[in-house]
Amino acid sequence: MKTIDELIAGGVGGKRVFVRADLNVPLDGETITDDGRIRAAVPTIRKLAEGGARVVVASHLGRPKGEPDPRFSLAPVAKRLGELLGKDVTFASDTVGDSAKSAVGASTDGSVTLLENLRFNAGETSKDDAERAAFAGELAALADLYVGDGFGAVHRKHASVYDLPARLPHAAGGLIATEVGVLKKLTEDVRRPYAVVLGGAKVSDKLGVIEHLLHKADRILIGGGMAYTFLKAQGHEVGESLLQEDQIPAVKGYLEQAEKLGVEFVLPVDVLAAESFPDLKTKAPSEPSSVAVSAIPAGLMGLDIGPETRKLYASKLADAATVFWNGPMGVFEHPDYAEGTRAVAQGLLDSGSFNVVGGGDSAAAVRLLGFDENAFGHISTGGGASLEYLEGKTLPGLAALEDS
Repeated sequence: MKTIDELIAGGVGGKRVFVRADLNVPLDGETITDDGRIRAAVPTIRKLAEGGARVVVASHLGRPKGEPDPRFSLAPVAKRLGELLGKDVTFASDTVGDSAKSAVGASTDGSVTLLENLRFNAGETSKDDAERAAFAGELAALADLYVGDGFGAVHRKHASVYDLPARLPHAAGGLIATEVGVLKKLTEDVRRPYAVVLGGAKVSDKLGVIEHLLHKADRILIGGGMAYTFLKAQGHEVGESLLQEDQIPAVKGYLEQAEKLGVEFVLPVDVLAAESFPDLKTKAPSEPSSVAVSAIPAGLMGLDIGPETRKLYASKLADAATVFWNGPMGVFEHPDYAEGTRAVAQGLLDSGSFNVVGGGDSAAAVRLLGFDENAFGHISTGGGASLEYLEGKTLPGLAALEDS
């Protein structure tokens, strides 16, 4: 995989360099609520601009239906990117239309242009190879070189991620190189004990990574909404908690397999439960109560791991040499249900381990709860991509960059 430094060494001055970044940030109207992914994209963009390239940045945001939708415009991102770069960023109001062609055509050495949301064009995400290839061809006409740096999208077979690199000389950006280097430390010559913390809403989203990590990790800690399917599989009643009944057989199989392999599977011993899911902008509608997992009342739902589980998980992380964490322990966005996620984050820091926060909600939680991002070993920009890499899957965007 060619690096951006090798690309720059070959000369990028005056050339149009297409950078596929991941600027898929959360928005509240036009306000960016977490700019972590924009900040992660800045070093590669800055390095190319300082090398004299005419940088053309592209990304998706949200899930528009293949046509323009003002709710998912990248206009607020262009403004924030300019602030972080300390220079004006030209914003094109389309992807391959007149605005994009005009903006790129007028670009100068060292300039940065951001195209509108790639997913405003149906060709970006199309499962039809010909439609996707046609869009990739239009994007290729805007550039001379390609840099893939959107790690959060490399598990998608999309036009700008998979098809476009085949049409231009290409290289991996600094962010992708860092992400892959870190994930290799979780799969090759791992320092032990190796602990994995998995949370989030649905166990079905994590089945593949659990299957793979059963043969890699020394212990696996489970929290979040997915924990209740595990607890149900153990024979506990879970009240109104999130439950995927159809996944219980698979979960039972993993618990049995872990026992045979000698992998320690750690589940909550208590949870914070309440009558209903909280409005994230107001106080919880009912006072949460800590209950043992063997005594969750029929009318309550679990919304966070309880105080005894927090202590237990901290103890299971204390001696770990390597930790991978993906998924919050509860509804961390609400202060009444944030302490479980906070305890896990603090446990990573206290362990002194090489630790990786696996993107998505976990990364958002670290920032929302006020932790120093630099204190962690690595905070990934790609939750889904990280999980698929750890599952051992071939990621289309990485494969495209490796193909010379």
